[in-house]
Amino acid sequence: MRAIRALYVRHGAERTPEGRSLGLLRHWLSPMQQAQFAEKGYFEVVGGDTGRQYRIYPGAMTNVCELDEKGRPKVGLCFLPLGELPIGDVMLSQKIALESCETGALAVARRFAPTGYSFRRSRLLG
Repeated sequence: MRAIRALYVRHGAERTPEGRSLGLLRHWLSPMQQAQFAEKGYFEVVGGDTGRQYRIYPGAMTNVCELDEKGRPKVGLCFLPLGELPIGDVMLSQKIALESCETGALAVARRFAPTGYSFRRSRLLG
């Protein structure tokens, strides 16, 4: 049942708002980010102002973390665009914000202590 659900989410839901938003997100990811997202369920971006490394997990809130020098979650960040948007659109806006206006994104982000539970692989993606 879980495999069928995963196949539907990956391939059968393209016509839904969630499916279209995930398709748009994948289109804007670099080849390396696409591979990370497909294999690990998250992708990493480099902050445009500081060069810090961030990881974006599937979700619409509390899904971003700054990584330490060893690639481990250091600080959890919660920021998202206004409105009720599909998850892929939220994740794409977070990617663009961190890459192009990192300082502004960090200024509005709420910080939290990351835990293993906070950043586990999404059930929707695998």
